Formats: sequence, structure tokens, C-alpha cells
Amino acid sequence: MDNIAGKKPALIWATHISVALLVILWLFPTVGLFVSSFRTADQISSSGWWKAMFPQEQNTMIRTASPEMQQQIDGNYVIEGNLFEEEGDAAGEISAWGISSRDIAAYAPGDTADMGEDGQLTVAVNGDYRLVNEAEFSGRRGERVFLTATTPPSFTLNNYRTVLVDGQATDKMGKAFINTLTVTIPATVIPILIAAFAAYALAWMDFRGRAFLIAVIVGLLVVPLQLALIPLLSFHGAVVEWFIALVGTPMEGNARRFAEVGALGRLFGFEPGDTINSKGYLGVWAAHTGFGLPLAIYLLRNYMVGLPKDIIENARVDGATDFQIFTKIILPLSFPALASFAIFQFLWTWNDLLVALVFLIDSSGETTVMTRQIVELLGTRGGNWEILATAAFVSIAVPLTVFFFMQKYLVRGLLAGSVK
Repeated sequence: MDNIAGKKPALIWATHISVALLVILWLFPTVGLFVSSFRTADQISSSGWWKAMFPQEQNTMIRTASPEMQQQIDGNYVIEGNLFEEEGDAAGEISAWGISSRDIAAYAPGDTADMGEDGQLTVAVNGDYRLVNEAEFSGRRGERVFLTATTPPSFTLNNYRTVLVDGQATDKMGKAFINTLTVTIPATVIPILIAAFAAYALAWMDFRGRAFLIAVIVGLLVVPLQLALIPLLSFHGAVVEWFIALVGTPMEGNARRFAEVGALGRLFGFEPGDTINSKGYLGVWAAHTGFGLPLAIYLLRNYMVGLPKDIIENARVDGATDFQIFTKIILPLSFPALASFAIFQFLWTWNDLLVALVFLIDSSGETTVMTRQIVELLGTRGGNWEILATAAFVSIAVPLTVFFFMQKYLVRGLLAGSVK
């Protein structure tokens, strides 16, 4: 009776707490990647990302200015400066320092260290130093100083500059970003187009075997992706060989290379000796389309079958064809379901690595997608967590944007057809 009177059941609070915990669990690593992408390697190794907004105490090694900067004052050779400015870091407070890695806290700020033939070094609490020697300094590099300092919060854009612009070939994500878009956009649009037509037919057109086709589609939803990879890859290779035999003559011993090219093959720009690589964008588009169609058809069919029947019948009475009904009535009304599947398909193809490795990526590296690029960074930059965090956040930025802009359609599309 309490519920009838308008009071919320006690279970609703448990639901809210569970949802809040799930949101925190999913948000925690995302925020961590975002914050870490703006931190240096020393900051990441010395403290967690949740301490990035607070002053931090860390150990570091900084060199004094080179001997080229020495000046002769009162008969002595002097090198002066600020240790933090030498490295371009933000100003900090030094709590201890040393001249050997074996004892990095041998001296307190203001103390003077006797370095023998290299002179005497004095370091202040703010990082100002004075290196004095009776003899002229020689060499190319300055003296090493080990610091224990408390530095204010600082962030940098150098990680993004390294990943997107100035890094080595394995660090650049720009080309991988374009390749991923090239895979994702067609692999999202193609299954939506095909599934929309199929869903309309299964929802509003009467023909033999319709119920059987619906059952087959439901059954295909549970087929594991890994189970279909080898048959699909074999089929893809067979299609390539069939195409070569259609437009020319395959080379003996290599059915994917032209020995001779017919008129149709020349029309496509092929020459004798050309090889058609079985790995390419067409293969990965076909694979993503095939794996995405069962869910797309099932989702859209359930939505379309729940649309008001009177609208379709009135349109038919007015003389509209099935194609006109589909394009002018069904599609506009089905936009929530279309957007819902588009979110799923886009996220799946953008984050995919397995299908890309099987059907797309070859030894040239010209078709490397972002997931594969991050795997390569793990090998070449395994210790550079700031680069890995930046690359990972660049990879998830686009899916997050798509999800936040289209999330209002997600629940509407998923719940469509579940209730009457």
C-alpha cells in the first residue's frame, strides 16, 4: 500500500547505488588515461594520476649549465643558474640534494658540497646554484645534481605532440586514425542499409519462410566471431581467385597473380604480373558487415514491427508502394533504432583488433588501424607510459564523442518492441 500511496520502494535506492558504482568503475580508467596523457614520465612513475592536482615530492637528476656558461669572478671560475630552469620545469622546493646516485640526500638546501677538482657546489632551496672552481671548467656537459624536490602540479602537451605530430613513425597515430575512420564509417553504414531493407521485409511483407528466416537470424546472434573467421577468410581468398580467373588468367602456382589480363581486367587497370592482395578494405568491410547484420536486422525488425499498423495501411490505400512506404514513413520513424545500432556497430569496429589483423593489416603497415598501432607501441614504448596513455586516449576520444552525442537514442532503440 505504501507504493500505491506514491512512496518509492526501498529497492530503488539499491538500484541507484548500483548504477552509480557502475558509472564510477567505467569512469575511473577513462579519467586516469586522460590525466596521465598530460603528465611526464617522471610524474607517472612517482605518483598516481589521482595526485596530479596536488604538489608532489619526487626524486630527479638535473645537470648544471655547461662549462660554456662559466664566468671569471674575483679570480675564480663560476657557473650560476637555477636547476629547475635548466630543465624547463616548474619551480619547486628542494628538501635534499646530492652529487652521487648512492646518496641523493647527502646535503640540505644551502649546504656546500666539495667536489674535489670539479669545484664546490652550493644549492639553495628554490633551485638556485653556484658552482665555483679555481681552475677553468672543461667538458661539454654540466655536473649532475640529484634532487628531492616538491613541485607544484604541472601538465604538458608534449605527449600529444609526440604521438600526433613530432614522433617517430611508430609513434604517429595520424595515419592510423585515418585508416580507422576508413574502416569504421563504411562498416557502420553498409550493414545499416542492408539491415533496414531486410527488417522492413520481415516486419511488414508476407512471404513464405519469413518465420524461418527470423529464427535463423536469432540463431546467428549466438555464433562466435572466432568460429567464423577461418571459413570467412577462405571464402574471401576464393573470391579473389575467382575474380582473377574472371577478368584474366591466373599464374600457375599463384592463383592470386595475373599471368594474362583480359579486356575486362584492363578496364579495371590490371596488368600481367599484378597481384591482388587478399587483405584490404573490401575484406574487412565485408567481415564487419557479415558479423553485424544479425543484430542489426533483429533490432530494426523488432522496432519496425511495433510501429502503428494504421499508418502503413493508410499509405497503401493511398497508392504508396513498399519502397515509398519504406523510405518516406518507416525510415524516419525508425531513426532511434538506426542510431542505436549505429552506436554499437561504430564502437565495435573502431575498437576491433582481431578482424583487422585477419582481413586488413599486412606487412607494409599502410593499413594499420589504431588498435594495432597501440599494440606496436606496447612493444617499442613499453616503458613510456605517458606515450601509451596518450595514444590510448586518442583512440577512445572518438567513440566517447559518438556515444555522448547519440546516447539519447540508445535506450529508445534497445527497448523498442519490448513492450506494447
